[in-house]
Amino acid sequence: MASPARRRPENVAGDIYVDDTCIDCDTCRWMAPGTFDRAGEQSRVHQQPATPAELQRALMALVACPTASIGTTQKHDLKPVLAAFPDRLADLDGRPEGDGATAGPHGVYHCGYHHEDSFGATSYLLVRPAGNVLVDSPRFAAPLVKRIEALGGVRTLFLTHQDDVADQDKWAKHFGCERVLHAADVREATRDVERKFEGEEPVRLDDELLVIPTPGHTAGSSCLLVREQFLFSGDHLAWSARRGHIIGFRDACWHDWNKVVESTRRLLPRRFTWLLPGHGRRCHFAPDEMAARMQRCLDWMERGS
Repeated sequence: MASPARRRPENVAGDIYVDDTCIDCDTCRWMAPGTFDRAGEQSRVHQQPATPAELQRALMALVACPTASIGTTQKHDLKPVLAAFPDRLADLDGRPEGDGATAGPHGVYHCGYHHEDSFGATSYLLVRPAGNVLVDSPRFAAPLVKRIEALGGVRTLFLTHQDDVADQDKWAKHFGCERVLHAADVREATRDVERKFEGEEPVRLDDELLVIPTPGHTAGSSCLLVREQFLFSGDHLAWSARRGHIIGFRDACWHDWNKVVESTRRLLPRRFTWLLPGHGRRCHFAPDEMAARMQRCLDWMERGS
């Protein structure tokens, strides 16, 4: 739990606050931008929630925070907040929740419950008739486990790269799911992964799932393309609100930046409408617009960022 004694002085007065254990992962800022922003090298509350909807989003950020750095001075009923995860983003045809998405459970969800071991990386759940897919590992938290059980469990656990594996072993043991990870990124904690693939050629897992190796951030970094709608990009690419376009993480590239550029170039012919990263922010555009955004990203990379 966050500590009132460690409340950052940059927070505005009121119920919700961030303490000085924040690791600046950005999760709360993109989940509830009306409440949280950045001051210095950490997050803060810049405005207390003014509506029930804003309060809900702020409390969801509290639950998602990987370091329990968000606290409240008042008591809140967190049951509806816990029940909000995983949070549905879109249906399987890419239509956003609340914007024409079809009813029913199938679709893409934000798992919440970010893990400190992954520096707060985002994990996603793909719920589909052919078997659910967990992309990277959230915390193995009982409320989330129960909700995912109710949605049909997990058939496949796709790990984008070596950094965001977190509680993958617990998820695999509980659901008996097949884990998928590029062999170049296998480490001691992932040596028992069931499916290790090699090389830089795409690997088809089934009719809807295509693994696209995108080395650069790490040697085995890979994306998952689903139904030509969703690209789960791990730490390869993300939307930058500050720059206003898609970027790669040159300052957080652990293998080879030139490989990041090359891998991005090979993604250009791929069609998708959602970019869903582990770090950074997601974005959604019509196919032609997304293609233009990807080209702009590559141009930016080739100019030397």
